[in-house]
This record gives sequence, C-alpha cells and structure tokens, in this order.
Amino acid sequence: MDPEAARTARESLDLVFHMSNILETGLDRHTLSILIALCEMGLNPEALAAVVKELRWETIPNLSSSASSLSATPPAPSIP
Repeated sequence: MDPEAARTARESLDLVFHMSNILETGLDRHTLSILIALCEMGLNPEALAAVVKELRWETIPNLSSSASSLSATPPAPSIP
C-alpha cells in the first residue's frame, strides 16, 4: 500500500472510531477495522451489525447478577 493510501485508510479508521465513541458502541479500533474490511469484501453491514449485537448479548452476565450490569455497554466481541 502506498503511503498516501495508508494515510487515507488510517484517517478513515480514526473518523469511524471517533463516531463509534460518540455513539458509545464500545467497539475498539481493531474490531472496527475488521468490520470495515468485511463490508469492503461485500458482506451485508446490517447482517454484521446483527451478529455484533448477538455476540454482545452472549457476553452479558446472567440476569441474576446486579441490574447495573444490564445498563452497562457490554465489551466488544473479540474477533480472531
């Protein structure tokens, strides 16, 4: 990748990460970069969003724990 393309990609990821933080998604830069790459490969963004939401619900502690855990933003899924 040429330096200009690398700079543009980095700036784009910075912008997406900033927007993600404003929206309080809890997604880190690595996860966002993977999601962007999957979209660029043609995967449906709405389907990816549904998968992220589903994975987040699986990480929430069981309902018998404190109610405050339900209001907290679950951690972003770790995508290998």
